[in-house]
Amino acid sequence: MATDTLKLESWGADLPAEWRTMRSAPSHGSQNMAVDASLLGAAQHHGYGVWRTYAWAQPTLSFGRNELVRAHFDAASLASAGLHAVRRPTGGRVLLHAEEVTYSVTLPLARHIPWIAAYSAVNHVLIAALRSLGVPAEVAVAGDVPLMRPNGPLCFDQAAPGEIVVRGAKLVGSAVWRTRGAYLQHGSILLEDHQERVRTARKSLVAAPHPAAALSQCVSPAPTWHDVATALEHALREAVSCRHDGLLAAEPVLLDATDVERHEVRFRDPNWLWRL
Repeated sequence: MATDTLKLESWGADLPAEWRTMRSAPSHGSQNMAVDASLLGAAQHHGYGVWRTYAWAQPTLSFGRNELVRAHFDAASLASAGLHAVRRPTGGRVLLHAEEVTYSVTLPLARHIPWIAAYSAVNHVLIAALRSLGVPAEVAVAGDVPLMRPNGPLCFDQAAPGEIVVRGAKLVGSAVWRTRGAYLQHGSILLEDHQERVRTARKSLVAAPHPAAALSQCVSPAPTWHDVATALEHALREAVSCRHDGLLAAEPVLLDATDVERHEVRFRDPNWLWRL
């Protein structure tokens, strides 16, 4: 798909005018998900959008909110593969968080505005940032990718329409959740492709996944985590500036530590992780 169809002039017309950015140090899966959940809960109250960039303290599988996983994974299979696991507050399918740049976007979203408006706006920023790094990224469209089966595949094995690819291989895996007037989208931009390890963590092996489009294979020299985080923030600033009332505020994002801890208790709970 030609990215000149992605017009930044109309970026985010239905989204908040004010935005803030946030970078987080590498942390454990439950902490990462708890921060995103806390930002989602606060989005409608504080009224601005937050673009967060973060990383993971150890290789971690994340399962989609409603993904059926108990038939394929258990504590023993994860331990054998040397991996941790967490269940996300968003949908989607299992993937490995290792050498990657993870982003999350939280914002207030009125109920009458379709979620795809926010998804498309985030894609604008992702595409602009990746292209600024020399990556020939584009958005997969219906007809370019096969229909996704109800029970598979792994997240990076196959792109869905609207996801970001390079020469047909998936580069960015994104997942969303909408609730009570707010929206959360987060995803992974692969620096290196280690998704094969998802297969080794299963109780029974399946066919090896299709290679993903890691940045190390797309451009040389490969961008670092900080290169990508900076490119995302610059692209967000450009997009926000296209609005006459747009503002990327310098103030820090304030987190409620008690609220984050409350969410972390849920994400650490085995009953949440293995609920399906």
